[in-house]
Amino acid sequence: MKKIKIPDTMTTVVLDSYSGADALRIEQRPVPRPGRNEVLVKVAFAPINPSDLATLTGYYGFKNPTPIVPGGEGSGEVVSAGPGVMARYFLGKNVACTGWGKGGGVWSEYVVKSVKGGVLPLNKSLSFEQGAMSIINPLTANAFMDISKKGGHKTILLTAAASSLGQKVNRLGRNEGIQIVNVVRRDAQVELLKAQGADIVLNSNDEGFEEQLHNTCHQTNTRLAFDAVAGPLTNQLLKAMPPDSKVTVFSALSRQAVQASPDLLIFENKMVDSFWLGPWMSKQNFVKIMLLWKRTQKQIPTHLKSDIRKIYPLQEAKEAIDDYTGQMTGGKILLRMS
Repeated sequence: MKKIKIPDTMTTVVLDSYSGADALRIEQRPVPRPGRNEVLVKVAFAPINPSDLATLTGYYGFKNPTPIVPGGEGSGEVVSAGPGVMARYFLGKNVACTGWGKGGGVWSEYVVKSVKGGVLPLNKSLSFEQGAMSIINPLTANAFMDISKKGGHKTILLTAAASSLGQKVNRLGRNEGIQIVNVVRRDAQVELLKAQGADIVLNSNDEGFEEQLHNTCHQTNTRLAFDAVAGPLTNQLLKAMPPDSKVTVFSALSRQAVQASPDLLIFENKMVDSFWLGPWMSKQNFVKIMLLWKRTQKQIPTHLKSDIRKIYPLQEAKEAIDDYTGQMTGGKILLRMS
């Protein structure tokens, strides 16, 4: 590979306190150097995800002392490698990188990542734009399919279903023969999903929603729900499904505690558990992870493709976040690093 000149300093987004986007600033920092089994990634793009918004307010699973660099995932090229066979293997390759663990978030022109889970090789056919969004939502969608099929579920319930993740789950479900009962909160989202081929879409703000949900879950024998909202909606899902059902909570868009009536848990043998991609991946064996990653990359141009609404330069991170929070279902917002 041709030798790439690495600058001494880089532009980075820094969060000074867990008080939202207003606590963000742009800072010049020295470019880090990779150590053993580490690589230096010249970051190309990074998306803004709901988990990033939660991070800005201290509502995510990682809450390291501030200041921190946010950004849960991104893409780029490995331009330098520390000692170690695996590090040298990645040198010159295009990669998707996770935003936590060694090196912190990826809203930065350069980031150091461990080769043990911090970077994944990207197919040459994938653009950096799609590669930047290839970990969190695509792998989560495939994980939901894996969990559903292992449990023998022919139908699953999904909340916040018009999100980028929800649309991916719907496309995968149609491809793999799993019916999705979609729950959204606006008529425009109902129309969006139905235009994409979804059969069942319910608006949680409609009069009679609980009765519609109950009837649908019993008619389709839906016993597994993936809930992105939490709060009172979790209990509505539990109540609507037949006995021996489960709600898996994977986000808390409502910013409220999960509600679950004891009578449903005790007398109808229903339960609530949780899903977080990182711990779920850590429980899978290496071969399964590599096969899952290979399958996911093949699906990105089709079932797992993300629509891009707008790309902002890194220096306009605050404006990008404002844009995203104002319209979270109209396509992804990306940050371009340089």
